Amino acid sequence: MLRIILLILGILCSSVGLMFFILYLNLLTLEYSFSNFVHFIISRGECLLFFFGIFIIIISWKGAVICELLLRSRTKF
Repeated sequence: MLRIILLILGILCSSVGLMFFILYLNLLTLEYSFSNFVHFIISRGECLLFFFGIFIIIISWKGAVICELLLRSRTKF
């Protein structure tokens, strides 16, 4: 149950962060250089939600993969 909650939380965080990242792409049309754009993205907390969400998704999947491997090693064909 905890893994499902973590997965949903990770998906929500990453989608909100990606939404802000796409919204801030409009700054490139306002004579921002790419380095200024990257610095701006790193300094904004909303965009860091994307990386935080991906991290939570990986953590929630890692537990499922370990359980699956344990179940496969115990079954006999």
